[in-house]
Amino acid sequence: MIKKRDLHECHALYEMMTHPEVFPFVRQKANSYDEFLFLTKQTIEAEERGELVSRTILDEWGAPIGTINLFDIEEGAGFLGTWIGKPYHGKGYNKVAKDAFFEELFYELGIETVFMRIRKINIRSQRAAEKLPYVIQANETRKSIYDQLNKDEDIYNLYEIPKDLYTLHVMRHGHEQQESSQLLEA
Repeated sequence: MIKKRDLHECHALYEMMTHPEVFPFVRQKANSYDEFLFLTKQTIEAEERGELVSRTILDEWGAPIGTINLFDIEEGAGFLGTWIGKPYHGKGYNKVAKDAFFEELFYELGIETVFMRIRKINIRSQRAAEKLPYVIQANETRKSIYDQLNKDEDIYNLYEIPKDLYTLHVMRHGHEQQESSQLLEA
């Protein structure tokens, strides 16, 4: 469901990213296909330097439908950024992509904490985050990070995914997750 980024998928991803219900919530915005191609090349190079992790989200047939990223990696923590094309909203791809990405981040790449900053006006993403049993609303518990995110204006809610809470969830419910992802693939 996820794979390393490459330039071949840029056209399909750019078309989906520019949809008016997706574009406002994309962190790496591009106003033209050439700019998106350039940003993708920069992203691939930044990953090679260890500054971020970026994957393409795929549907059952291997077609690109969005991206999932860990930005601003510092001291075993980073910020999650995800977007999925409008035709794929509400179909379960977000959860499956996050599970695969978290497995890689926590168990292969040594990440300890994933933060999510979600715009307070982005109700869809807040609801999706709050459905995940391993997500903690961190506006108060990580007040210094929350205050830094909102230093100019009160825009974001802060969420945290600690590796140990995610691991506990997988230990308790891992088999159910495998079954649901197999159903999505069927």
